[in-house]
Amino acid sequence: MPTLTLSHHSLLLLPQRAVYIETLQALVVSDVHLGKAETFQGYGVAIPSGVNQASLDRLAALCRTYQPRSLWVLGDLFHSAAAIEDGVRGLWLDFLAQTPVTAHLVLGNHDRHLGDRLSQFQLVCHQSGAMVDNLWFSHEPQADVKGPSLCGHTHPCLLLGGRGDRLRLPCFYWQPAYHRLTLPAFGDFTGGYTINLGAAEVAYVIAADTIVEFQAKKRPMAGSWRLD
Repeated sequence: MPTLTLSHHSLLLLPQRAVYIETLQALVVSDVHLGKAETFQGYGVAIPSGVNQASLDRLAALCRTYQPRSLWVLGDLFHSAAAIEDGVRGLWLDFLAQTPVTAHLVLGNHDRHLGDRLSQFQLVCHQSGAMVDNLWFSHEPQADVKGPSLCGHTHPCLLLGGRGDRLRLPCFYWQPAYHRLTLPAFGDFTGGYTINLGAAEVAYVIAADTIVEFQAKKRPMAGSWRLD
């Protein structure tokens, strides 16, 4: 698994779409979007609800493996007001009861307006971002931040393949000009935004349980994919 050094921290990039920072004993994810299925169900779209439990099961497994003291969600833990109904609230509180972490939420555009209703979820909430030992955590990418930062929001993906076969995969998106790492969406039912790699930028592409590094106009160390 690749690591990225920001400031004096070594960030372990995980194929489960999370980052573990050992110096902080912190697990970092973004864009979980719990309750998105329930939101669509409210519009009459038949979407199964099991995606919430699947996301939290993956999160719990990561916590068992890495034993973090804190869990940071970089925005959009919940999808909407309709998403925080009793079933979703119960799943989240059950997760916390079984996982001894302090849960932090940097409010994103989907959960920023939930206000006082978030008090029932046992979260430490941060309005616009948080500085944690020289790392800036935010939801949206912020161009005016000086120093290394982690964010989410855009759900970055990279389009791979050639003329006949194309594959769009989630990725960690490293932009050295901004000292910024954008995390992929942790939730399964989220979609994504296709990035175009600029000079010196890197996409750490997630393919099943592996991560492959891509730079513009370069091929990975192994495999036959080329970057379009």
